[in-house]
Amino acid sequence: MPSGQRPKPLDDVVRRHMENQPRSDTKPEVDLRRALHGRGLRYRVGVPVPGAPRRTIDIAFTRLRVAVFVDGCFWHGCPQHGVAPKNNSEWWELKLAGNRERDENTNALLSAGGWRVVRVWEHQPLDEQVSAVLDALGGAVQSGPTSGL
Repeated sequence: MPSGQRPKPLDDVVRRHMENQPRSDTKPEVDLRRALHGRGLRYRVGVPVPGAPRRTIDIAFTRLRVAVFVDGCFWHGCPQHGVAPKNNSEWWELKLAGNRERDENTNALLSAGGWRVVRVWEHQPLDEQVSAVLDALGGAVQSGPTSGL
């Protein structure tokens, strides 16, 4: 199969399942956004990564330059839960490695632009995700419903 060409799916059920995977507004993303909003934090969603306009930040605190990504275990190769597909395994290995390389490149682009990058796994408990974001925001956060970041 030529490089970059997608392999044929095993069957239509698999194809539909993969096509229907959400790319944004996943349950873990929405849960984290709700928890942050409930703490009075304000943020933007889907902000383009500077220098890489086809990439977006899941949750962006633009004024403080904090970028938060909620990484899915499958798509981003979680060492604890990532599973290598058995069908078309060679293609998937390259695809998932490319995703991890893109994540590293995104982190580097944002860091070079003065952003702090927070990456949490979808499987992490919500309180750990919130703590990671609050740590990155540092002393700029005041508790209460008016901390418009």
